Amino acid sequence: MKLSASHLKRYREIAALLWKYGRSDLAHQIASEKEFGLEESEAIDPAKATAKGATPEQLADDLEAMGPTYVKLGQVLAGRPDLMPEAYMKALARLQDRVKPFPYAEVEEIVMTELGVRISKAFSRFDTEPLAAASLGQVHSAALRDGRDVVVKVQRPKIRAQIAEDFEVLGQIAAFLDAHTELGRRHRFAMVVEEFRLSILQELNYELEAHNLITLGKNLEEYKLIQVPQPVPDYFTRSVLVMEEVKGKKITALGPLDLLELKGAPLAEEVFKAYLKQILVDGLFHADPHPGNVFITDDGRIALIDLGQVGHAAPAMQENLLKVLLAVSEGNGEAAGEQAIKMSEKLEDFDATEFRRHITHLVAMRRDQGLAQLNVGRSLLEVSGIAQENGLIVPSELVLLGKTLLQLDEVGRILDPQFDPNASIRRNTAALMTQRMRKDLTQGSFYSSLLEMKDFTSGLPSRLNRIMDGIANSELEVKVRATDAKMVMDGMQKIANRITMGLVLAGLLVGASLLMRVQTKFQLFGFPGLAILCFMAAAAGGFWLVISIFVQDYKSRKKYTR
Repeated sequence: MKLSASHLKRYREIAALLWKYGRSDLAHQIASEKEFGLEESEAIDPAKATAKGATPEQLADDLEAMGPTYVKLGQVLAGRPDLMPEAYMKALARLQDRVKPFPYAEVEEIVMTELGVRISKAFSRFDTEPLAAASLGQVHSAALRDGRDVVVKVQRPKIRAQIAEDFEVLGQIAAFLDAHTELGRRHRFAMVVEEFRLSILQELNYELEAHNLITLGKNLEEYKLIQVPQPVPDYFTRSVLVMEEVKGKKITALGPLDLLELKGAPLAEEVFKAYLKQILVDGLFHADPHPGNVFITDDGRIALIDLGQVGHAAPAMQENLLKVLLAVSEGNGEAAGEQAIKMSEKLEDFDATEFRRHITHLVAMRRDQGLAQLNVGRSLLEVSGIAQENGLIVPSELVLLGKTLLQLDEVGRILDPQFDPNASIRRNTAALMTQRMRKDLTQGSFYSSLLEMKDFTSGLPSRLNRIMDGIANSELEVKVRATDAKMVMDGMQKIANRITMGLVLAGLLVGASLLMRVQTKFQLFGFPGLAILCFMAAAAGGFWLVISIFVQDYKSRKKYTR
């Protein structure tokens, strides 16, 4: 396979990064597949790498140097405690909004091209220094001509082409690992990379983000303590988004005095209830509520920003997620394991018994620490990890829900250190499910149910007539499909064979006893020879029968205790 210079460079960077941070096995496999070897300067020994700066902070720097795609990967890993140690998560957290900005000249050119008007014509004020810079874009403060304060989100120049090239390389590496490694077969890296690619493509479409803001704002209208900034009509395109400015501070920027003055308990309850409604009722939820995306407004409300990444859950998946969520929040490991099995894809080597045992142990261990301290999001992510280790592929919605709740739990504990998310789940689930049922009982669904009932009732008499005619004419047949019929028949045949063998042996013994009274010239050991032969045959057959019974029982016990 002929690689371009840019692809070759990227392969070397990825292989060297894996080697540097302790995965030399994967680095070797990637290098050998693409028929190039790591140079001595690139093949960093993990033991030496630690001394040379292979620290959590260095990983954040390395990912930032590799470009926006890998910065975004670092942001994702910063919210995954099931994959990364705490020190690495803290180091990678800086990639969420402290990335090197791009020059204002490029900002001006992009805004003018996208909106079709000069900045000076569209805005009365436009700050040249960005408020924040992230992997895919940066945000500037501005004011419209009518005096409204806004923020302008501008996408990084030429980023789509760069991301497309990065994912071409990542997709090839993931496909190779899936095909040649046990780790890839279980974790399905190609599927993970594809989901990651689609997620970034959504974030790159600011028009989609604007519609997400509008939809979420409508869905959360009833929550008076939550604000969702709305986009300015006609001021958003795929690469530029102008929206209302949130007057306040990031939740991470609040000092001890700010937190003392803040009414944190009702805010934590409100935001958690709002997220449960998004997930279990609306089916559209803000999937990246890390503390950097949550603001406290000047009037004491919660503001949710950055809706580039949202999660979707169909009605059937919502019910599955609810069952798992309730089971984990109540510390019921058996129910959580059973529901995870029902909603997941099973590999050939899936071990249901081992999976149930691990899940029950995990949830019981968390429950013993106290339900108030049980982190539902972390537990859901751990359930996903255990599932993959045991040959079970859980839906991506469960992983996304776990990540979202994990980040939300952190927000809740900042607002109120005594906040118990599990109690909030139990308090609010009943009301939300009632709300969801009312939502399902729309006029359309009601008429659809009526039509189905009409079809059922109109066809019922003819179906009953056919059944009654079949009974009257002795034509009714009942077919039973037994999935274990062959096993049952084999067992019955073995029983019949043993009974028959026992009867034959008993017949030999009775016959030998009768022949003992018949005197013949042929004798053995001073007794009638034919009788002795019958006795010997019966003894040999009995010995063989006893041995076969013991051997068969031993094999059966060994089979079912694995």
